[in-house]
Amino acid sequence: MSSPKKDKRKVKQKLLHKYRLVILNEDTFEERLSFQLSKLNVIILTAISTLLLISGTALLIAFTPIREFIPGYSSTALKNKATRLTITVDSLMADVEINDIYFKSIRNMLTGQLDSLSAKDAYSIDDTEPVDAETVNIYASQQDSILREKVEQEDKYSLLEKATFNANFTLFPPVSGQISEEYNADAKHYAVDIVTEKDEPVKATLDGTVIFSEWSVETGYVIIIEHSRGLISVYKHNNSLLKSQGDLVTAGEVIAVVGDIGEFSYGPHLHFELWVDGYPVNPSDYINFE
Repeated sequence: MSSPKKDKRKVKQKLLHKYRLVILNEDTFEERLSFQLSKLNVIILTAISTLLLISGTALLIAFTPIREFIPGYSSTALKNKATRLTITVDSLMADVEINDIYFKSIRNMLTGQLDSLSAKDAYSIDDTEPVDAETVNIYASQQDSILREKVEQEDKYSLLEKATFNANFTLFPPVSGQISEEYNADAKHYAVDIVTEKDEPVKATLDGTVIFSEWSVETGYVIIIEHSRGLISVYKHNNSLLKSQGDLVTAGEVIAVVGDIGEFSYGPHLHFELWVDGYPVNPSDYINFE
């Protein structure tokens, strides 16, 4: 058997053995080019050429638009469009959540389903810190006395009684009939109840947008319209509703039908409220219902 050293020497000789590559003219056998090569030279040149080819292809795909023609690769324009759409959808979802909270608060206010404390605002007894009774000052300070006196003076003039607006336009009467119960802020009856025939059409008092159109146990079918200049009109105890949330209405357009619906109803009538900038006003001051 041959020794390992001899085998290595033979391999080395084969790799370094010189060959000549000659290019001849086929017709005249004239030598045009000739190269002196070895197997090792060929292997090295092949490896370098392959590496350069792979690197060049990778750079061409990475830094030129040609990559968009590769199957399964998303184009830059498509990615940008998808990003913009994602941002738009996220903004719309945030707006929808805000509107849902707003409409839910209005519905709870009208139906009387108001929570005194939300879960996140509630505090456990374990969260409170002990207080030494001897260190507590139970006597009012001078600043506290002045503040209390100022608040008492302001409370003599209720904001609800002074809430008003400049109606330099005509409010359309929602129905015609006899007022059975007047507006009374002291009794927290911020509406007028108009007795009329059942199934009489209820009309919008002014141009606006329907922001609430639902049913409740206490007040039956309720529809709320938001108008310009901070004005909101409320129509309760309807037998049916003809408009949905988001609909645009004009003054005098039929929006509901008078009914006797709800636990608080005592007969066919319309419970009509007017609110200006968050404060109730007396509808009789601006509308003639007879």
